[in-house]
Amino acid sequence: MIVNEEFLKKLRSSFDLNIYEVKVWTALLSRGVATAGELADISSVPRSRSYDVLENLEKKGFIIMKLGKPIKYIAVKPEEILKRIKKKVQDEADTQMAMLSKVGNTEIYQEIELLYKQGIDKIDPTELSGVIKGRKNVYDHLKTIITNAEKSVSIMTTEKGIIRKIDVLKSTLKKTKAGVKIKIVAPIKEASFIPKDVRACFQMTQKFMKHMIWVFG
Repeated sequence: MIVNEEFLKKLRSSFDLNIYEVKVWTALLSRGVATAGELADISSVPRSRSYDVLENLEKKGFIIMKLGKPIKYIAVKPEEILKRIKKKVQDEADTQMAMLSKVGNTEIYQEIELLYKQGIDKIDPTELSGVIKGRKNVYDHLKTIITNAEKSVSIMTTEKGIIRKIDVLKSTLKKTKAGVKIKIVAPIKEASFIPKDVRACFQMTQKFMKHMIWVFG
């Protein structure tokens, strides 16, 4: 069975499987029911590894083992697999959130808070700058700054950047403290470039400088 490598790569990422698991799984999906030997031949996975791979897939809920001679394997409906994975991820997230909620009340957390406050008191305000790598980290930092703003928030960005930033920061911007003024400046040729739902969140003003600038505030 020939399966596009890019397709396999996406499946591995989406379902958290290794290369052998995804090859055997897709082979079984294409057959519905098959033996370990048949799946090894179809997927080009070594027979010596196919049994371990099938056992792992069974534990993860992707397949069902049908007892008999020979033992056969049945593919589980993808919709059911997706439901199980979503529930597993949600359960793990809930557990992690519960653990993190408890951390804030622990002695060790109070100690690291104290360490931070002692350290920050020794830093000159002009030195509070650095390099933040990764778009997600940048957005997380922006959310923190916006949430803690007391008077105003000013953001200057590009034509494409404003779409991304407003999409990610929209809910944070709406929750700013009372009285905080928000201003986002970007070089946009036409107002229609901005989606309607985004335009509804801000009052747009056109400013003419060297280039046409739209101010959202």
